[in-house]
Amino acid sequence: MKKDWREAQLSDIDKILCSWVEKLTLTPGNMNKKDVEKLESVGFSQSAISDAAQVAGYFNYINRIADGLGVDLEDEMK
Repeated sequence: MKKDWREAQLSDIDKILCSWVEKLTLTPGNMNKKDVEKLESVGFSQSAISDAAQVAGYFNYINRIADGLGVDLEDEMK
């Protein structure tokens, strides 16, 4: 899963969440209400969606800061 979540054995619901997080990470300006509605349609609550967005946003932020400062990844993170 570390390299490509598509290769991991995930449930269909987890795949939908990973796809949403990937879109949020790579093309946040393309997110829209339908993206959230798809998560809701498979059972995610507003609270769970907010939590996922907060976690993804935090990791995106901290990785960009580390990249911007030239911080090297730890070996197990490569």
